[in-house]
Amino acid sequence: MRKPVKIKLFDIESIPADILDRRWPRSRWSDPELEKHVHAIINEVRKRGDSALLRFTKEFDDVALSADALRVTREEIESAYGEVKEEQLSALRFLKSRIEHFEKERLGRMSFESERTGVKVYFRTYPLQSVGCYVPGAEAAYPSTLLMMAAPARLAGVRRLVVCSPPTKEGTLNPLTLVAADLCGIDELYNVGGAQAIAALAYGSDSIRPVEKIVGPGNKYVTMAKILVSRVVAIDLPAGPSEILILADENADPRLIALDLISQAEHRADSISMLLTTSQEISEKVLEEISKILPTTPRKEIVAEALSDNGAIIRCQNLEEAVEFTNKFGPEHLEIITEDPMAIADRIESAGLILIGPYTPVSASDYAFGTNHILPTYGFGHVFSGLSVLDFAKQVSIVESTKDGLSSIRGHVKALAEAEGLFNHASAVEGRFDN
Repeated sequence: MRKPVKIKLFDIESIPADILDRRWPRSRWSDPELEKHVHAIINEVRKRGDSALLRFTKEFDDVALSADALRVTREEIESAYGEVKEEQLSALRFLKSRIEHFEKERLGRMSFESERTGVKVYFRTYPLQSVGCYVPGAEAAYPSTLLMMAAPARLAGVRRLVVCSPPTKEGTLNPLTLVAADLCGIDELYNVGGAQAIAALAYGSDSIRPVEKIVGPGNKYVTMAKILVSRVVAIDLPAGPSEILILADENADPRLIALDLISQAEHRADSISMLLTTSQEISEKVLEEISKILPTTPRKEIVAEALSDNGAIIRCQNLEEAVEFTNKFGPEHLEIITEDPMAIADRIESAGLILIGPYTPVSASDYAFGTNHILPTYGFGHVFSGLSVLDFAKQVSIVESTKDGLSSIRGHVKALAEAEGLFNHASAVEGRFDN
């Protein structure tokens, strides 16, 4: 007989308070010791540049590099192609094309013109000059994450794209990461990770020139470093451990739910995998399916720990309760597997990504749908969107007014300017009609 999985089961009225209390906006997360530690790393990089990067790489990654090995060479990139399988290369190219397809649509709709009473406004987008992309790595490879950043950045027209990622024990980046970077035309790649990489991207070092914006997910040290340097450089959204919340009714397939919960749990032990269901039968069958699948699944130790520590099945009386909880929780990924999933999706206000129906799993969105998988976690879906081409562009309005157009609004300008005590503002308009 299989040993039951230790995944918590709750009725919605009895869920522990900390399930929501640990998330934004209830949580005001702070870790003074972590902040102090990361701040010291940043200061050391600012003072000592490359020598600090090399020291921290040895200390934290156990990799000894020389200064001239920090930057990846063209020869290393070309060599990486020989270590990547053809089907992997094809999949990377496919994902890049899908990302570009949808992001091109989005970007194209941001430039338009509008006119009213003689005043014409041209809405335009302009690219950032330089962006640093942080790619988690070392022994693991996340080429898909690199594509999620670099493909839309390049599409937006960013002129200088820099990638930092922790080196492998061999002292270079994973071959898949190198190939993905090459497909996107990355300008500079560096063998450095952690908070020290974020410091170098923000303040510069001997080898790395600073950038205008830093994007990409990472561990708590990387996240804290991005927060601390945000005073001098733009950053993207808070991205932490992966999360999935599945909202299901009695029509859902419990095996598919179990597979999706397990797939997210395999990221890390702190990943969050939760089911929200109106069906007692579904909750029981999902537990059974997990118990069947887990013993033979890869990475089962990590999966079991994640499900035990951060997994949950929550039973609701009806879909209204489920929708209310979902909007409070603000999941990174939300799968809706119900009789009418779009009707539910239209009522969701807080989620990083919404996937509807039984054939729209999170794992496919990670690698092939073309939507971005760098998404807000910790409940920040209440106020942040997933990464997109718009994160790499500025929106600028160009305004042109005729004399008649200015005349039609001059009275409103005068009234508001004088109300605020800015009489010269009013005069700047009125003076154009002194004849």
